[in-house]
Amino acid sequence: MNSFPPYEDSDGAGEAQFTLPSTAAGLNALRGVHYVMPPDLEAFVDLYARAHLRYAHTMLGDKPAAKAVVQRCYSHLALNWAAVLKEESPEAYAWRLLKQRVELHLRITGTPGRSASASPVVRTTAMQRAARATLEALRRQLEVMESPLGLYTAIAALPERQYDVIVLHYVLGYSSQQVANIMGIKPDTVRGHRRSARERIASKLGLDIPTDDEEKE
Repeated sequence: MNSFPPYEDSDGAGEAQFTLPSTAAGLNALRGVHYVMPPDLEAFVDLYARAHLRYAHTMLGDKPAAKAVVQRCYSHLALNWAAVLKEESPEAYAWRLLKQRVELHLRITGTPGRSASASPVVRTTAMQRAARATLEALRRQLEVMESPLGLYTAIAALPERQYDVIVLHYVLGYSSQQVANIMGIKPDTVRGHRRSARERIASKLGLDIPTDDEEKE
């Protein structure tokens, strides 16, 4: 089982605050429905629910909203688990579902997100966190300026998967293997996305990055 790094949110609450309500209990609350969670789904929840919740909170900046979004995702997974298992990668399916639900919440609430219709000017707490974390990670290699302001637009312009890798790796502190597990892709693909993201950011900022400068985990 993955060992997840500690996470401090903006109000100083530790990861102990991130407790996901029981999916089974939530489904049992529906009138006339009694749900028994399959052991493999229970193991899946144990492995990934915390990471999904941390990502949703980072994107939404709101703990109750993040919990509600993730709970809906896992209710969907529970009701469709047999079909999900037929997918090439249940992890990738769950990741796509989470991204869709987060984006839907952002659209409904009018919060700028990363969809094609969203403003290119980033104003979210998630982007501020991503910029600060990326700044610290890149400062030594790229001699980035002290202010993270120049990173906002560069990070916002990243392709979706590169952006996700930046948030999961730099902001939430997951290793390449953990990011690969969460997103349902290969570790080499994660490292490729991270390397490409760093190169894009360096290009946007007019900085040179050594081609053999691969950061350590």
